[in-house]
Amino acid sequence: MRAPAYRIETARLVLRCWNPEDAPLLEEAVLSSLDHLRPWMPWVQQEPESIDVRRERLRRFRGQFDLNLDFVYGIFSKDETRVIGGTGLHARQGPEIREIGYWIREDSVNSGYATETAAALTRVAFEVEGVPRVEIRCDTRNTFSARIPQILGFTLEQTIPDGQQNRDLMIWGLRLEDYPVSAAASARIRAFDVIGRDFEL
Repeated sequence: MRAPAYRIETARLVLRCWNPEDAPLLEEAVLSSLDHLRPWMPWVQQEPESIDVRRERLRRFRGQFDLNLDFVYGIFSKDETRVIGGTGLHARQGPEIREIGYWIREDSVNSGYATETAAALTRVAFEVEGVPRVEIRCDTRNTFSARIPQILGFTLEQTIPDGQQNRDLMIWGLRLEDYPVSAAASARIRAFDVIGRDFEL
């Protein structure tokens, strides 16, 4: 498996590994969107948090990234002055699978940012990290979130109960052999390693 992409550029966004100094931008995005995020994101139940707690969380995200344990990204505007949301290529389903998660701040929904983000991470998972499978899991009630894997060519494989959150989850999957004909494969991106070298996708 190749080194992870620390920075990904799409047509409108920058996805990159969080740094502790991003805490104020993250705080503004989260606090402006609490009612919007609360039904879908379990971590929002801990809000509001202090800036110091938030900064420590971003330190942990960075540490996990550097150790190749988990890959949590911020979604930034092109000039990186505003947090649009958060995303990740999570390894919690095992080393051969990447699970994509995402959230978008309330005033930026319905702009295609989540689809743009998920398409970019799908390319990175298959073409940079070299995994054979990518998943997207979402609440069965979240029809807007479920449209994203549909658009990108994922297949709804099963629905399972999530006992911890008292909800049902849809599991959408895309395998390496099906990836070349998916919409995600045509996403135009640039991806860079930890010292800024272009993966030249």
